[in-house]
Amino acid sequence: MIQLERVTKKYRTERVETTALDNVNLTIDQGEFVSIMGPSGCGKSTLLHLIGLLDAPSGGSIALDGKPVERYGDRALARVRNERLGFVFQQFHLVADLSVVDNVEIPLLYRKTTGKERRRAALAALDRVGLASRTHHFPGQLSGGQQQRVAIARAIVGKPAVLLADEPTGNLDSQMGDEIMGILQELNQEGTTIVMVTHDPRLAERTHRVVRLFDGRQVQ
Repeated sequence: MIQLERVTKKYRTERVETTALDNVNLTIDQGEFVSIMGPSGCGKSTLLHLIGLLDAPSGGSIALDGKPVERYGDRALARVRNERLGFVFQQFHLVADLSVVDNVEIPLLYRKTTGKERRRAALAALDRVGLASRTHHFPGQLSGGQQQRVAIARAIVGKPAVLLADEPTGNLDSQMGDEIMGILQELNQEGTTIVMVTHDPRLAERTHRVVRLFDGRQVQ
């Protein structure tokens, strides 16, 4: 489903070149739940951004569903991100002055859907994460765990094939983190492919496979 071959990523300034990823080879099959681990600065988030088509590699190739992504133009890439991929981040990135249900609808604004269809899908996504009673609240009225549930609802409202999560429990206590992990596991059991960056080995043990990075290199 997702294949990276000899992928490198370098960042250059006028004086310095930094290698964030070096010769990464990784295949993620449909329906897998993969966690990415490693020390701070090892390239975990960079790898997730490349898989999520938010950035382009400096070398090597990335293919999604067997098609090299370098063949896509900017509009096609944006469409693939919107229709095939969902994103959950450590920072919730909710719009403070929009209600919960309006926040969840945001990805659907870029699709040819009616307002009634968007609202129905958003309400279903919020029910899926246990927040059906909070639809008209605002982010500031919710706990951290509830805000992360809203972020997950927003990520899955378009029914993506792949969910990419960057430290989704990093700002939560252990109980809330376990609840978020439970939701991710349920989504995976229902067929969603999940790639998750985490620093918590306890959570990584609950995934199918662990990919470990060190200094930009894949070590496992």
